[in-house]
Amino acid sequence: MFYFDELNGKKVLKSDLLKEVTHFFTTRECPIRGSEEEYKNLYQLNRLISPTQTHTNSVEIVDERAAYPETDGLILSNVNDGIYLSFADCTPLIFYDTANKIGAISHAGWRGTAGKIAVVTIEKMKNVFQSKPENIKVLIGPAISKCCYEVGEDVLSKLLSTVKDKSSLSEGNFVDLKAINARQLQEIGVKQIDICPYCTSCDNDIFFSYRKENGTPLRHNAFITLKQQ
Repeated sequence: MFYFDELNGKKVLKSDLLKEVTHFFTTRECPIRGSEEEYKNLYQLNRLISPTQTHTNSVEIVDERAAYPETDGLILSNVNDGIYLSFADCTPLIFYDTANKIGAISHAGWRGTAGKIAVVTIEKMKNVFQSKPENIKVLIGPAISKCCYEVGEDVLSKLLSTVKDKSSLSEGNFVDLKAINARQLQEIGVKQIDICPYCTSCDNDIFFSYRKENGTPLRHNAFITLKQQ
């Protein structure tokens, strides 16, 4: 279940499904961009890494590189760094492998969802770290919900084609990105999933919304470090 907590007096969103490591989704009150040093100091991190997101399904392992161009997912395996990605309607996904103690974040807009970035992330965790889907917890964070997300027939078709069970994922041309990502994960054996109830458009007083705010450049974030809570 998702719940609000405070970080230096500002509101962040967490899930009680993931108690093993430090994670959160920021709100309008505390975006990370521009305040990286504050977050690095708070968690005593060597680095705080964020990729250059371009709506791909490209997922990279965090290593010694300083930059991750055209990357919409990062996998973290060391406790000295933190990672964050940026969102304003797209679906944030936080992953944690409880057996291998590996974390990840992916950015699933409609293109990333159509490219099954959630599945790509799990597959990369399996291939590199021998992760098993049944050991991976996934948080599906605040994103635009079915109530507010209308798409064209072409996009709808692409999204629904990514799952076997298409039930309850759309209503007319309104589509549920959070539920599609969850269904993709369930169909490859992920059992521990927490889906955030908040809609970034309806709850625009708490989160940024690209659609509601006519293309705002501002973003909230998903963050994880493997340091203990």
